[in-house]
Amino acid sequence: MDYTTLGNSGLVVSKYALGSVPFSATNGFENAGGITEKEAAYFIDYALEQGINHFDTANLYAKGDAERALGKAIRHHRDEMVISTKTGFPYNEIANNIGASRLNIERSIDHSLKRLGTDYVDLYYIHTWDGQVPVEETIQTMNDLIRKGKIRYWGVSNYSGWNLAKTYTVAVENNMAPPIAQQIYYTPESREAEYELLPAGTELGVGNSIWSPLGEGLLTGKITRDKKGEPNTRQGDGWAEPYVKDHEVFYRLIERVQEIAQAHNATVPQVILAWLRERPNVDSMVLAARNQAQLKENIASYNLKLTKEEHQLITDLTQPQPIYPLWHRAMNSAARGSNAEKVYLEEYNRLMKNSDTLL
Repeated sequence: MDYTTLGNSGLVVSKYALGSVPFSATNGFENAGGITEKEAAYFIDYALEQGINHFDTANLYAKGDAERALGKAIRHHRDEMVISTKTGFPYNEIANNIGASRLNIERSIDHSLKRLGTDYVDLYYIHTWDGQVPVEETIQTMNDLIRKGKIRYWGVSNYSGWNLAKTYTVAVENNMAPPIAQQIYYTPESREAEYELLPAGTELGVGNSIWSPLGEGLLTGKITRDKKGEPNTRQGDGWAEPYVKDHEVFYRLIERVQEIAQAHNATVPQVILAWLRERPNVDSMVLAARNQAQLKENIASYNLKLTKEEHQLITDLTQPQPIYPLWHRAMNSAARGSNAEKVYLEEYNRLMKNSDTLL
């Protein structure tokens, strides 16, 4: 397992992180997994043995029960672990327990620390952009938590490009600690993060951490053109996410990945993770597992290396359309792109050259 520092910080994390969504099957997360306390302890021990030091959760997951389950599994490993959690989504009916306000952030961190059984978290995320709260209030509150020792660093999740840039810029201009990481959704089926978020993170010095790289169960290989989700799983029981833009491209992606997996004696999830791991501007990925077999399979993907041709097959199949101004820049000023975005501009150019849409 390799390691990286997140953004412009000294926080060292493993390239793979372990997520806690399947740790508790309660409060709306019944079909996300559910493991025993003994199994959770095994997950932590095995991940640490494989070199994973980052463990991710949120107060949203099972309305705090995932944090409780992770907290019990920490045992004597706290100093070996980088623990991240999040706040922002509502998890009860109290009016102020939502968003990025000072009241919610300070109340949430105290509750999360109690559930996790720790004095501090290493990385604290705002789980979603809150346009109803002044960004200065959010930044100041996070900096206050750092000074109080309740958190070491902070980050954001599910922000748009301008949300991220505004937050980072306001923090720096006011001599306050900016976010060091953003947690975003990015898969070969859903590559919108390439438009702005991935290059923005790299250019700003904000680490790019990918949540649910297997598409919340969509990209496990269990859903194909001829087979739908299995019962008692998120995709098999009406889980609303993720949004799939083009079902035909999705099915063709699965079929192509199945062929690549067979050539490597690997699995569909392992090929998906290997492709994502090698994409530009990806700093870390948060994996999850419902059982020990999935845990070992997903972590073992770190040893899978796709050929250049295999990687390109997936890239070309799922290439996102160059929306404006990206198509214009790709055509006319690609050489002036920042280092973090040049690879995407080159891919847009290749797509346009092979396109029959030009008059």
